[in-house]
Amino acid sequence: MSESGGTLPILFQDEHLVAIHKPAGLLVHRTVLDRRERRFALQMLREQIGQRVYAVHRLDKGTSGVLLFALSSEVGRTLGTMFEERQVGKSYAAVVRGYPSVSGEIDHPLRRVFDKVEKPRAAVPAAPAQDAWTRYRRLATIELPHCVDRYPTSRYALLELEPLTGRRHQLRRHLKHIAHPVIGDATYGKGRHNRLFQSLFACDRLLLACTELRLPHPMTGVPLTLRAPLASDFCRLLARLEWTGAVPPQWLAGDRERASGEVAGPGHAVDLSA
Repeated sequence: MSESGGTLPILFQDEHLVAIHKPAGLLVHRTVLDRRERRFALQMLREQIGQRVYAVHRLDKGTSGVLLFALSSEVGRTLGTMFEERQVGKSYAAVVRGYPSVSGEIDHPLRRVFDKVEKPRAAVPAAPAQDAWTRYRRLATIELPHCVDRYPTSRYALLELEPLTGRRHQLRRHLKHIAHPVIGDATYGKGRHNRLFQSLFACDRLLLACTELRLPHPMTGVPLTLRAPLASDFCRLLARLEWTGAVPPQWLAGDRERASGEVAGPGHAVDLSA
């Protein structure tokens, strides 16, 4: 949950948009799948800024990082179309099991994932798999002297991810597909490796974070880059694994909950650093 006492760090805000740094463990909006939850990013942000906000994309409950909202239904529809038409670039950080290649692209079609309440009737034919692509780059590796599988040691890697499509749970499913699941993933990951990180590092979160969104502003067309540093718990883990020297410097501002947004273009920049 948020380290800021219930206040969501705002990365960027103008009269049309607001972007926040969503903490791990916070749902974007209310869902019948988690009836016990009483706090949601959409509701918290609405109360925080005193106006209605519109969700235009989603991050899984366990994923932290950049989350963008519209401040009107008109802008919300425009942004929704931009996400659907792949006009929004995204970057993520992830800690995974094993040593993936130094870089690569995962081309693996994915069938739509339904929540329990969305399950289609048995008589409805299964939808065909949709094209899905993810690029990745390996930033760092470590071999820990702990036997988890059949080997005497366990290997892990830090990745920078770029999803080129936006299928549900795409990154987590793609990394499982190449046998390098995200640590902390209870659905697509490996329980034994998740438990090792819990016992060694007191880490019980999904180690996946959205670090950047890139898009043309929906009203002006000016290029907009929204960045969020990794949360403090993620940064502390990187320090324990001695990986901090291998990552982009903007990832490591989490101890101060530093937030920033920039509108690219001559003479027009916004820095909302806390």
